[in-house]
Amino acid sequence: MIDKNTIKLIIAENQQFISKVKLFKREYSFEKNLNYVLVGLRRAGKSYLLYERIQQLMKEGHSEEEFLYFNFEDDRLLNIQVSDLNTILTSYQEMFDYKPFIFLDEIQIIDGWEKFARRLADQNYHVYITGSNAKMLSSEIATTLGGRFQIKEVFPLSFREMLRSKGIDVDDKNFEYKNATSINKYLEEYFRFGGLPEVGNVQDKRSWLNGLYGKIFFGDLLTRYSIRNDKALKFVVQKLAESIKQPISYSRIVKMVSSIGTKISTETVIDYLGYMNESWLLIPISNHASKFVEKASNKKYYFIDNGILNLFLTDPNTSLLENMVAINLYKQYGDDVAFFNNNIEVDFYVPNQKIAIQVSYSLKDEDTKKREVRALDKISSFVDVERRYIITMYEEEIIERDGHTIHVVPLSKWLLKN
Repeated sequence: MIDKNTIKLIIAENQQFISKVKLFKREYSFEKNLNYVLVGLRRAGKSYLLYERIQQLMKEGHSEEEFLYFNFEDDRLLNIQVSDLNTILTSYQEMFDYKPFIFLDEIQIIDGWEKFARRLADQNYHVYITGSNAKMLSSEIATTLGGRFQIKEVFPLSFREMLRSKGIDVDDKNFEYKNATSINKYLEEYFRFGGLPEVGNVQDKRSWLNGLYGKIFFGDLLTRYSIRNDKALKFVVQKLAESIKQPISYSRIVKMVSSIGTKISTETVIDYLGYMNESWLLIPISNHASKFVEKASNKKYYFIDNGILNLFLTDPNTSLLENMVAINLYKQYGDDVAFFNNNIEVDFYVPNQKIAIQVSYSLKDEDTKKREVRALDKISSFVDVERRYIITMYEEEIIERDGHTIHVVPLSKWLLKN
């Protein structure tokens, strides 16, 4: 059992700390009378959104004493159990006479947390919860929460948010013209080091990202899922990064792992990919043209953040560009994003939006340009397409074809318009 005096000290410290944190506005909003579960990659900014919500409520007239914020990764809470959760609430009630707004950060480390959360919601508390494991979206937990919580996925910063964090007024309709030099500079940083909020504040970004990936690998994967073959898992992550632009099957991964003298089964590969998905490390995308079985077993795997992906690459430009487009599309359209491979190959296809997209770092090579355009011409023979794009790093043009238009769009404009 956690000592009540320790709990009270943590409550008071957090109230004082959060009220003074300097924030910039992220592109998320909360409705007044709803409870929320925020899920996403470790360090993607879930805690930040809790701080932002608290400060927003303070601006509306609430005092800092009305907030009960608890981060369950606090080292003073190492032995906390589900039976201690109610003690947190009673400790607050001994300190203050308010009915608090409750913020429970990284609560997924406590088995059974959802029953406590359900009880708080049933008692009409306003509750905000974060977690770094996709199991928080499982049907079992959703059933326990009983529709009393809204789920929000939290992603690393968008490029607009990154610019806002650097002090650029992205709400000015002319900001792209006024800040062209700065936008190009920050695009390079965003492209190579990703959008995790804290990475922008450190000098040695690669070391920080290596440290974060170590926590994900050893904490969110090896320890959480009791994986004993760390060599095999490390190799799988490396090969997924190197294969970022190509579909890769379970059997192919098994063969690659076997090539380094480590035996692994197809079932274990499926488990590993599931664990990485549950830890918000990967974005799996299926082939729209495939049959059901192949959709599940032969996917493309993108990384949720360019900075983490870049740790594994030696010649990164084309892979980072395609990965960044994948992230952007997934944030907008979720599981509707696919690729298309059936006699022709198109990097991305979004069926409900009727969008087809090719990604090419540059179209200056005429053969490359012809190949990308040809694929966008031909895809309409198989599926319905209304909008066609080629995303490049810097180039821009409009290609008029017989009956349709292809928009060649540089990455910065793509990110800022979508």
